[in-house]
Amino acid sequence: MFYLTLAQGEFSSFWTLVRNSGTLAQTVLVILLIFSLISWAIIFRKALFYRQVQRQSLEFYERFRHSSSLSEIYRESEKYPKSPLAGIYRSGYEELSHQVRNTGTNPGSTSIRSLNGLERSLQKAATSEMTTLEQSLNWLATTGSVTPFIGLFGTVIGIINAFQGLGEGTSTTIQAVAPGISEALVATAAGLFAAIPAVIAYNHFLGRLKVFGAEMDDFMAELLNLVERSFVS
Repeated sequence: MFYLTLAQGEFSSFWTLVRNSGTLAQTVLVILLIFSLISWAIIFRKALFYRQVQRQSLEFYERFRHSSSLSEIYRESEKYPKSPLAGIYRSGYEELSHQVRNTGTNPGSTSIRSLNGLERSLQKAATSEMTTLEQSLNWLATTGSVTPFIGLFGTVIGIINAFQGLGEGTSTTIQAVAPGISEALVATAAGLFAAIPAVIAYNHFLGRLKVFGAEMDDFMAELLNLVERSFVS
């Protein structure tokens, strides 16, 4: 009960300090709050999205490895809209369908006009999928790099107010500079509060992207090998 009362008192004191801050200091805090809220929304959304991407990619890859029909895999790929592997496969299959020329009734006599063309199509699809995976991450990078400086600007404003209070006071006591120093410290803390989670999440998501990129490269190589064995004589 004592700790709850203490926490409530500190929370009330914090908001009292914010309300008593100057207009410019409050504007800085509002800007930092907006950055922080958007960043947290992106973090939760991307974490959920990447979890779905990983799960659907694993399911699709298992389907790909255990199926002997390319057309069947193409139909099944529609069930995995979040998987970049499924998106790459659809693009590759459509390009393969355009290139295939039947030289006879025997499926073994089927060939393609250009394996390089298929590879370019897969690379284009992989770039498109990676762009989708990278969406909104720029905001996290911007938040991590910009908000400390916005907080520093608020810190400077608080120090200026502290010196103004010191100059306008009749005595050089702590009460004269306390409001300005408090504004400065709050702005510094707000800037770090917005920046640190964004930087941590950005680096974590970059690691996930590297894994997804490696998986796509491996899948493209495996698909090209399959096509080369089946259609290139």
